[in-house]
Amino acid sequence: MNNEQDYAAMLKVALIEARKGLAEGGIPIGAAIFDASGRLVGSGHNRRVQNGDPSMHGETDAFRNAGRQRNYRNLTMVTTLAPCWYCSGLVRQFGFGTLVVGESRNFQGGLDWLRTLGVNVIDLDSQECVSILADYIRANPEVWHEDIGLP
Repeated sequence: MNNEQDYAAMLKVALIEARKGLAEGGIPIGAAIFDASGRLVGSGHNRRVQNGDPSMHGETDAFRNAGRQRNYRNLTMVTTLAPCWYCSGLVRQFGFGTLVVGESRNFQGGLDWLRTLGVNVIDLDSQECVSILADYIRANPEVWHEDIGLP
């Protein structure tokens, strides 16, 4: 699973999760984890607003739903947005080999840091991912600032 078409198909799973979050009244960020053969291991979406849980980002929800893994090096984390420092730390802590992001225009997160650590970072620059979050940020700036740790 190394070509852009496969990554685009993986991103569709994360986008479905992002739309679920938006429909629930939350921040539209979704994530999914795939194994080396392209099999979905787990997916989830940001539920900070819905659950009142500040730790429930899209990546952490997917991570929890994937369950315990023996090794994360051959897994791919796919997320609709570049991960924040908290979620970048999760990718680093557990040694994910590849991170696919839908976009990094609305937020850069820890992409450069992860690259320096040897994580294969692929930014698909998806206009759909950019739009869904930009629309949300315009309508809910205070919730967005809380999500990324801004005052």
